[in-house]
Amino acid sequence: MVTVWREESLQKEVRVLPDGSITYPLVGRLDVAGLTVAEVKERVGERLARYISDPEVTVLVTGIEGNQVHVLGRVNKPGPIVMAGPTTALQAISLAGGLDPFASGNAIQVLRQTADGDELLPVRYNDLIRGRSLDTNVRLQPGDTLLVP
Repeated sequence: MVTVWREESLQKEVRVLPDGSITYPLVGRLDVAGLTVAEVKERVGERLARYISDPEVTVLVTGIEGNQVHVLGRVNKPGPIVMAGPTTALQAISLAGGLDPFASGNAIQVLRQTADGDELLPVRYNDLIRGRSLDTNVRLQPGDTLLVP
C-alpha cells in the first residue's frame, strides 16, 4: 500500500510484479527488487516531488504471497514455501520437512530463471550439514525451484 498525505487519489494498493517492479500514478514503473520499505518510500517521494511539493509518502507491506519458492522431489512436504525474509536452500529444505530417506543430498539443485535463460545451482546438502561446501547453501530468490532427487 502506497499513500501520500493529503492526496486521496494517490492511495493505492500496488503489487510487486515478477520482474521486481511496481507501477504507481505519476511515478510510472519503478524497480523495487531488493529495496527496503524505506528505500521504496524515498524513491517514490523523489519521483512525486516533480508534481507535488514535499510529498509525505507512506509505504506498507500488506502481503508477501509473491515471495515463493517451490521444493520438489524427495522431501517430506513438497510444494510452495513463502519466504518471509532471506531464505537459503537449507532453510527451505527444513521448511519442507527435511529430506526423505532416499534423497540424494549432494545432488540437489536450484533451478533459477534469469534473463539469459535457466540456470542450475548445486546444493551439496550432505556436505553442508557437516560444515563443508558452505558456498553451495544458495540464497534463494522468488520463483526459484529446489529440485531434490
